[in-house]
Amino acid sequence: MRPSGRAPDMMRPVEIIPHVNPHAEGSALVKFGMTHVLVTASVEERVPPWLRGRGEGWVTAEYGMLPRATHTRGEREAARGKQSGRTQEIQRLIGRSLRAVTDLAALGERQVTLDCDVLQADGGTRTAAISGAWVALRLALDRIHGQTPFAQDPLPRAVAAVSCGVFEGTPVLDLDYAEDSAAMTDGNFVLTSDDRVVEVQATAEKDPFDEETLLRLLRLARIGCAEIFAHQRKAVGR
Repeated sequence: MRPSGRAPDMMRPVEIIPHVNPHAEGSALVKFGMTHVLVTASVEERVPPWLRGRGEGWVTAEYGMLPRATHTRGEREAARGKQSGRTQEIQRLIGRSLRAVTDLAALGERQVTLDCDVLQADGGTRTAAISGAWVALRLALDRIHGQTPFAQDPLPRAVAAVSCGVFEGTPVLDLDYAEDSAAMTDGNFVLTSDDRVVEVQATAEKDPFDEETLLRLLRLARIGCAEIFAHQRKAVGR
């Protein structure tokens, strides 16, 4: 029995609330159970110096946890003067995931920065951030299109992410913190809406796992992402 009482293939309650920040070109508050992440998309009509003149845009991400996102207060990374390795790894993952489904040439010479701030953490913050970041990016691009239409859609497919792992010998979907901290195998799966894989991060926390276990986790991830894609479409009105 999972601590939450969920079936092995059941997600936590998912909610994606669009347009939560009136100042940003795109924004969304994504909730995977008790994990809540605020994502804003900011558009600049310029690109990094190394991209100038190429006729392509760029999508990047920043990630951070608020001090009381967890049970005890965490020190702000700005106060320490540097980001942790975990933070850098997660924000690179978010950026890679969104660029994988973005046509950077169709975007034109623009940069979109996705700021992902964890308000509450109960496992799966990076997967919630990726799933919410797509909504914020989609809304930002729709806003641009309403002012200066794109020749073709820079975001032709969706991307979502979910965690899967082996808890007490059973593959389960969408781990919360209680499961994540005790999992035998822990994985994060980033999938596209046309049934392709962007990235898989899977680790044996105890005993090594076999190929069949990995495939079972992937099948669970497809179930979870199908549900997330439905919430994304509803959030962006498609």
